[in-house]
Amino acid sequence: MSEERKLRRVGIVGYGNLGGNVTSCFLLFQTHKGQYLSDMILKEGSHFNLELAFVWNRRSEKMENNIPADLQLEDLNQFKEKHADLIVEVAHPQTVKEYGEEFLRYADFMVGSPTAFAELETETRLRKAAETSGKTLYIPSGALWGAHDIQKMADRKTLKYLKVTMTKHPDSFKLEDPIKELNEKAREKRTVLYNGSVRSLCSLAPNNVNTMAAAAMAAHNLGFDNVHGCLVADPSLPDWHIVDIEVTGPTDEKTGQIFTVKTTRQNPASPAAVTGKATYGSFWSSLLLCKGHGGRVFLC
Repeated sequence: MSEERKLRRVGIVGYGNLGGNVTSCFLLFQTHKGQYLSDMILKEGSHFNLELAFVWNRRSEKMENNIPADLQLEDLNQFKEKHADLIVEVAHPQTVKEYGEEFLRYADFMVGSPTAFAELETETRLRKAAETSGKTLYIPSGALWGAHDIQKMADRKTLKYLKVTMTKHPDSFKLEDPIKELNEKAREKRTVLYNGSVRSLCSLAPNNVNTMAAAAMAAHNLGFDNVHGCLVADPSLPDWHIVDIEVTGPTDEKTGQIFTVKTTRQNPASPAAVTGKATYGSFWSSLLLCKGHGGRVFLC
């Protein structure tokens, strides 16, 4: 008799409530993903060699009638008892800062809030934790087209410049001042809300720039300070999110020609949605890639 195949156990950190009263739009978006991933694993997980190890949410009552009682984790500090092979964070950047290092001691860790790494101390700690434990720190590429190519160039130190421009309807941005005030005025014409380093932008637009944070992690030879982010509010785009990526590589010493790549991703989105419709499927595909890639950061 052949040996029974061992299922890969996945813990989900963040669940929330699809139709409830959620005060933070960031939490609403992230916990939508938590529900989506939990439901997918419960319904389809066995087809992909996956099973649900646990689901944790700040308010446990949100999981009632949806998550079996034995899979509801009341105290996140007890996650070790569930023996997860992979932990997926879809809660909040603060969760990454507080628990990420400990998660990586016991499991691979997929970070749904990479804006947490705009804090250099957090990025340094978690990179080191992955290296020490041999577990993989996964960063989902989301809307970042060409993420692996960017990372390969960074590995070879041939990546010289990277800019990510995100254009959305003003209602799709969830921002902090001072760019929040600027966005509220961007109802009549296309307006550039921000153009500068991704590190400075993450605290101003934590709901919207996970794609840019993923880009900064991929472009590790440039980092958060030297990857450029641009936010554009365009009232003529109620149903689309557009992501433009500009990459500059090495210059040919003989000809002076410069390697460049420019891509445009147009993602259908519901009016006022923080994320586009394709992102949930992309996140699930990223999870399926998290099968252990050693003690390093891996774009998935």
